[in-house]
Amino acid sequence: MKKTTAIGNYRRTREILEKHGIHAKKGFGQNFLTDLNVLNGIVQSAHITQGDNVIEIGPGIGALTEVLVKAAHQVVALEIDGDLLPVLDDVLAPYNNVKVIHQDILKANLPELIQTEFTNPQQPIKVVANLPYYITSPILMNLLASEVNWDTICVMMQKEVAERLTAKPGTKAYGSLTLAIEYQMQAKVAFNVSRRSFVPAPNVDSAIVVLTPRQNEIPELPFDDKRLFGLIRGCFAHRRKSLWNNLKSLMSNDRAKLDLVTNALAEVRIDPQTRPEQLTLNDYIRLTNALHQQMVW
Repeated sequence: MKKTTAIGNYRRTREILEKHGIHAKKGFGQNFLTDLNVLNGIVQSAHITQGDNVIEIGPGIGALTEVLVKAAHQVVALEIDGDLLPVLDDVLAPYNNVKVIHQDILKANLPELIQTEFTNPQQPIKVVANLPYYITSPILMNLLASEVNWDTICVMMQKEVAERLTAKPGTKAYGSLTLAIEYQMQAKVAFNVSRRSFVPAPNVDSAIVVLTPRQNEIPELPFDDKRLFGLIRGCFAHRRKSLWNNLKSLMSNDRAKLDLVTNALAEVRIDPQTRPEQLTLNDYIRLTNALHQQMVW
């Protein structure tokens, strides 16, 4: 294998960009990492081993990919920007355990991709990515909706979004995204990343978040997942309003339905005047099921 100088330094990053005439595209939210310590930290936080299959989202010019292929069994990287494919071909030429696919992660059939692209799809599947800030939430929701049993999802995102993912009830950052993640995964911030670690530098700092499957079972399951998250989104539609005022909007001020909502709230002993951010995931599940029993939906 040809020895290479890691991309994770400013000088080599600039050399590669200039060699291929590449400029970061705002439309794709591109910011290229230039800190090898951060790259190594991501791989360590994901606990990548030689027995792991890794899906990388948005490899860019291959800085993180190059570290991943040295640690993992196999890497499949999905890149939406066709202009970066020749760069990745060049940078990753020394490695035989990586494949780059020109595809939008939001349009990928992930179960099928795993079965067709990995030599041993039964090995642990991990996702590692430096996510574009503007579509962080859709990508995470897509991964969780894919019905793939992810071993780990380790992603870099805007620090503010990381705080939302890991927020506790009663805090300003706590909301529908927090609950959507908590329903399936445990989230923790591994470490923060300065904006100075990128070319070009973004306007905000970042954080590495590690998602792992829940270790404890949810005490009570909702009768329907879609109803649960429809309720949660409706209750957080106007954060400054009480739970009751949000429920009124959700029920289109239908008096008959609101009488049933009142009954459901009393049944699960939730104060209508509480704030949506005060309720736990289990509170929302219990309320969803109580509304179902009251035949609200």
